[in-house]
Amino acid sequence: MTDADLAAHLAQVAGQLLITVRQSGAVSGKALGKAGDATANQFLVHALQHQRPEDGLLSEESKDTLERLDQRRVWIVDPVDGTREYGEARADWAVHVGLAVDGAPVLGAVALPDAGVVYRSDAPVAVPPAPEKLRMVVSRTRPAAEALFVAERLGAELVPMGSAGAKAMAVIRGEADIYLHSGGQFEWDSCAPAAVVLAHGLHASRIDGAPLVYNQRDTYLPDLLICRPEHAAQVLALVAEYQPA
Repeated sequence: MTDADLAAHLAQVAGQLLITVRQSGAVSGKALGKAGDATANQFLVHALQHQRPEDGLLSEESKDTLERLDQRRVWIVDPVDGTREYGEARADWAVHVGLAVDGAPVLGAVALPDAGVVYRSDAPVAVPPAPEKLRMVVSRTRPAAEALFVAERLGAELVPMGSAGAKAMAVIRGEADIYLHSGGQFEWDSCAPAAVVLAHGLHASRIDGAPLVYNQRDTYLPDLLICRPEHAAQVLALVAEYQPA
């Protein structure tokens, strides 16, 4: 299997496993989230170690080892992005399988299991055109202050949503136009989504315009901007104007 085929296959199978765990009815709520995380993580970690034993690996649900810092190629996975949403039987959760090479998000697959779709960096689809009134996807529990400021200045509609992967794919799906986050994330939250949206011709960066860099010693990667390229400069300029109250 090519790297792209492997990423997509693993994301799809992990998603199917997660749906099976949820449909079993044996666990619910927070316990379901924990069971799903553990099940998907075991599958993804064992599969990647078997299929790509020479590569590094970073997963949200496994203890980090700094051996990955010596690797040029590092798989970065989030077995359940949006554990809360998954545990609540919502649809806005995702599975991330990304590959960073020399720190760049070069390849990725993001599965939206409840929608039955996997978005791949090697198979971009047509992104619908933006509507006249822009839509900004934000956290349904803790929308970033910068995002609220930018939305107000743009006259954009707020679209609350769960996981980072679901938000990023919403831009590809034509459900939103801008995803701005500053409330704290880690590398596994954005590596695969960034690879996928970049392959679709969208903009992905830090909220100061700096590139997203992965496989760092500190995996904290607190902010992110994903949007249509024609909106990037204006959004970045508005973020720079923002002053905390």
